[in-house]
Amino acid sequence: MEALVRISSNMKSLEQELHCSVCKDIVKQPVVLPCQHSVCLMCASEVLVANGYPPPDLPPEPNSPASTPNTRSPRQLRRPTPKAEQRPIDRVLRSGPHPPSPSMPRSPGYGTYQGRRRKEGPPLVMMFPCIPCGQDVELGEKGLTDCLRNLTLERIVERYRHTVSLGSVAIMCQFCKPPQTLEATKGCADCRSNFCNECFKLYHPWGTPRAQHEHIPPTLNFRPKVLTCPEHDQEKLQFYCRSCQRLLCPLCKLRRIHTGHKILPVAHAYQALKEKITKEMNYILSNQDTVLAQITQLESSITQTEVNSVSAREQLAQSIRDLTAALAERHSSLTQALEATRKKRGEALSAQVAERRGLMEHAGLMAFTQELLKETDQPCFVQAARQTHNRFSKAIENLQHFTLAADPSFRHFQLDVTKELKLLTDLNFIQAPLAPVIDTQHTLAYDQLFLCWRLPQESAPAWHYSVEYRRRGVVPGGASRGGIRGGLAAARWGWQRLDEVSGTSAVIDRLEMDSVYVLRVRGCNKAGYGEYSEEVYLHTPPAPVLNFYLDSRWGLHADRLVVSKEQRCARSVPGLSLLQAADHALTSCHLTSDLLVGDVAITQGRHYWACSVEPGSYLVKVGVGLESKLQEWFHLPQDMASPRYDPDSGHDSGAEDALDSAPPFCFLTMGMGKIYLPQHNNHPHHHHSSHGIGNRDSITNGNGPSSPTGVTYPLPPRLGVCLDFEKGRVTFYDAHSLRPLWEGHVDCSGPVCPAFCFIGGGALQLQELVANRNADQTPVRRVTIQARGSNLNNN
Repeated sequence: MEALVRISSNMKSLEQELHCSVCKDIVKQPVVLPCQHSVCLMCASEVLVANGYPPPDLPPEPNSPASTPNTRSPRQLRRPTPKAEQRPIDRVLRSGPHPPSPSMPRSPGYGTYQGRRRKEGPPLVMMFPCIPCGQDVELGEKGLTDCLRNLTLERIVERYRHTVSLGSVAIMCQFCKPPQTLEATKGCADCRSNFCNECFKLYHPWGTPRAQHEHIPPTLNFRPKVLTCPEHDQEKLQFYCRSCQRLLCPLCKLRRIHTGHKILPVAHAYQALKEKITKEMNYILSNQDTVLAQITQLESSITQTEVNSVSAREQLAQSIRDLTAALAERHSSLTQALEATRKKRGEALSAQVAERRGLMEHAGLMAFTQELLKETDQPCFVQAARQTHNRFSKAIENLQHFTLAADPSFRHFQLDVTKELKLLTDLNFIQAPLAPVIDTQHTLAYDQLFLCWRLPQESAPAWHYSVEYRRRGVVPGGASRGGIRGGLAAARWGWQRLDEVSGTSAVIDRLEMDSVYVLRVRGCNKAGYGEYSEEVYLHTPPAPVLNFYLDSRWGLHADRLVVSKEQRCARSVPGLSLLQAADHALTSCHLTSDLLVGDVAITQGRHYWACSVEPGSYLVKVGVGLESKLQEWFHLPQDMASPRYDPDSGHDSGAEDALDSAPPFCFLTMGMGKIYLPQHNNHPHHHHSSHGIGNRDSITNGNGPSSPTGVTYPLPPRLGVCLDFEKGRVTFYDAHSLRPLWEGHVDCSGPVCPAFCFIGGGALQLQELVANRNADQTPVRRVTIQARGSNLNNN
């Protein structure tokens, strides 16, 4: 009993899952869109018509009077024997092109396909605006014809209606004589009609084919027994294409469009999908405490949202009041300044007016002057007339050079509020920083990972940044490939975070070698965290990074080779001797090679380093060599025409005696913006023991310019070198992407040194350690990396 109550409760909670996204009511005759959402057939038709597509030819709704047989004339004594004809929606789904007629005009909508004549335009592709998806879904040129009916959803809706008693209106027998019509007790899926017990026996007599019809509970919506292909009539959908995620019939399976797709029998797809859904449902049911906790947290967040919104509204009103008060105060002060200036200027102009009025004919000055001129006592006149003369002189000067005592325009008292109006117009709530832009030119993975970024110009400033990184191939959250071990790896290598990073760069250490890391960054300010940047992928070196400097103690040719003070950069320039040699040559120049080595000798382990060669260099060789042979090369310099000391040939006195031994040197040659990759030769006694990598990522498998002996490719920005001392193997990489370029062998019977060879002008720069970017660069003494217990001496 409790189980029945629980099932009933579950069915009652289904209603929101059974609603059509268009009409917001329980779906009727649902069809499945290509996006896997279901909508009512009538609703889909109305949406298409509203979007300008031709009206489709649809059947009446299954519960409408036109489709309910017992609403016909009550004078009928008996219904005719029902025929097993197609259901209305089947006729719509399978109706093909038909000739136009007054009763059935040709329509390109649902249920019809008008075809296309030769030389006509492309077919009309119908687009359906799916509300749950929020985007248009392509239905194809046939419209809703290709959309299958969702029979499973119809069965769920019918069970739901019976459970919640929404179908309390009795379904009457369609073949009883009115007014003694009885309630239907059975429905026939083949006859597509409802019967009472007596009528069912009457129309399905024992011993006839109709007795084999399938009887179902009474319903107003009869469905087909199985889904059939909408393109091939009566063909059952027996297969499922995982690539297209579509059900296929045997004829659809043979189409060229499904060539190479993974197609399963529908029984296998049914079982697999059922098991997945069951596991997912059980996982949700077993985590009900988590769901309840999250619901509690969400409800608390809703309450906090209301409270915080009220507080934010009060702060907004207070900020506007502060702005209004500041404007009012500023308005008062500016008004006072304007009024003081007006008063001062008015007084000055008024004084000027009074002065001019004193010069009038009947003014006091003129009358006083006339009386003054009547004086005959000369000493007295001179004494009294001096002041009057000064006043007249000043008045005449003002008349001749008249100017206003004050400017009446007030032009400089106009306010320019353009900037302030723009600020007020742009006044908005504080925004979180926009997504940073990763600087891929400066971001790299070497001994440590260096990440550099910048904010867009229109972004709000950031107080600090959060840098997140994880190993590629591990799903964040603990679910990864590989079962329990994969889960532990995911727990260890999920998203890791560097919080409150100041500046626009970060250094990440303690990373796994030969791994790809995914990185992203976002900014934070008072408004919170902004959007993440685009994810970037960085490949860490395949071996520990070897830190060394260029050794300047060996016999360098100072006139041709210059080493920087930091001993990480070298430049080769044509020397005086080379210029003198070229002066006496008409057709060629005698080139010499200058060798430069690192100050470290390797005697064990795997090591990686990187360098960059200037694209304008003539010829530069980068690789490794036996320390003893390199010293011999220094002490016995040879010209490049001698094969005995060709670093790529493998020829030396020992190699001539034992052809199977590895060469003492292994170099790659670069120059003039190109890199040369020798081809692999499988002959066991060939002097070239080096070979191009033939695996999946080798660049030598490309289509670059080739020759019988090798290929050339554009010079990478940085070249990586990895030496495996125990295996005597050297691998060259494009250091930017860590893609292997070429692989060779070298004699590791003694200490091996990084070596560089210059032929003509060129420049080379060793990759600086990320850890030393902000440290003082001090050349270290010569070091030999040797195995434990070894008594090898430094060379």
